[in-house]
Amino acid sequence: MIQNVIYSAIGLCLATVLGSIIGFFFKQLPHKWNDTVLGFCAGVMLAASIHGLILPAADMTTGSWPLVGVLAAGMVGALFLNVLDFLTPHLHNLTGLEQEHHSHNASINHVLLFVMAIAIHKLPEGMAVGVGFNAEELDNAWAVTVGIALQNVPEGMVVISPLLLAGVSRWRTFFISLGIGLLEIVGVMIGFYAGGISLALLPVMLAFAGGAMLYVICDEMIIETHSHGYQKQASYALMLGYFTLFYLERVI
Repeated sequence: MIQNVIYSAIGLCLATVLGSIIGFFFKQLPHKWNDTVLGFCAGVMLAASIHGLILPAADMTTGSWPLVGVLAAGMVGALFLNVLDFLTPHLHNLTGLEQEHHSHNASINHVLLFVMAIAIHKLPEGMAVGVGFNAEELDNAWAVTVGIALQNVPEGMVVISPLLLAGVSRWRTFFISLGIGLLEIVGVMIGFYAGGISLALLPVMLAFAGGAMLYVICDEMIIETHSHGYQKQASYALMLGYFTLFYLERVI
């Protein structure tokens, strides 16, 4: 059993790393295609936040008040990212940029919100996989693993490309992405070993992460893809990203 859990955790991390490697090739893209790629990633994140985080969290609850609590956790996740919006200038050590440069670089502040939103949801996402491996039938756990791994590829891309464009070094960018992937391994192990405890906390954590992702999608990613005159194709790319992940979740 533990061997399956380890394979699953490593696979999820490697999917993020694969996306990161792909993201290195998008640094020199013109705005037209960069907005399209970012729009596609926004669509993937939108589907992941709704179908992979918020709806599963709601399905784990019974009764109206627990459901309200889960939805409130989603709002708290959004508010948490809103607070981080004011704190990101103090996170310059993460980027390796000089503090003066960082404080006047609105782009890197926005990128750090992307990074935070993706990092925040990795832990409960991994926990959801780990909990599944406690069941007697492992088919569902492996299906969730494959679905999340496919989702991790464009998420890895959306971490790498904006950081590079903002001036963060290639090695530091890669290690930031690797650290985010390792969070998912930690989540898988917590979910597997904590069992019932993590299952009780999982709905709140999933909704919190989903709300944080929704905030970044609405407040940052969509605005960014619509600010260079290519909003039409960015919108279609977002819809394509949403339907792609929706389809994969249905057929896997």
